[in-house]
Amino acid sequence: MEKKQIGFELTIFESVNELSQSEQELLHAAEQAQENAYAPYSNFQVGAAVLLENGEVVIGSNQENASYPSGLCAERVAVFQAGARYPGVALKMLAVTAKSKDHLVDVPAAPCGNCRQSIMEYEQHQKSPIVIMLKAEKGPIYKCSSMADILPLAFNSSFLGDS
Repeated sequence: MEKKQIGFELTIFESVNELSQSEQELLHAAEQAQENAYAPYSNFQVGAAVLLENGEVVIGSNQENASYPSGLCAERVAVFQAGARYPGVALKMLAVTAKSKDHLVDVPAAPCGNCRQSIMEYEQHQKSPIVIMLKAEKGPIYKCSSMADILPLAFNSSFLGDS
């Protein structure tokens, strides 16, 4: 038997002022997108902004539905929109912000499993990491250097016989 520990490095910033100007702008775009979230059931508003290699920023917000599995998370709205509007252009960074109408969110919300898998597919396809930044209404900002960091042992096309 062998045991392995899998982990990753997470950078934690206490204030947006510690971030670069472009990182601050991307978080701001995600916060603006979060205002357009359609979240009448959870009251949990999420915004996402993707910075592309060509400098474009593409946004998304969570879109709920009374039939819960039919909704879509902000991260996938932004990433899929980026892929549709700018095919072949690499995604450099994804900023995700979250807040609630019911309570104060003071810890960044990480992408769900479906979003992690979807973003990981883009990262694997483009053969370069996508930096992830996470921010709540208050509190620290989390930053990790790759989706692969927060989705170890990811399922990918190699399992399907495609290398």
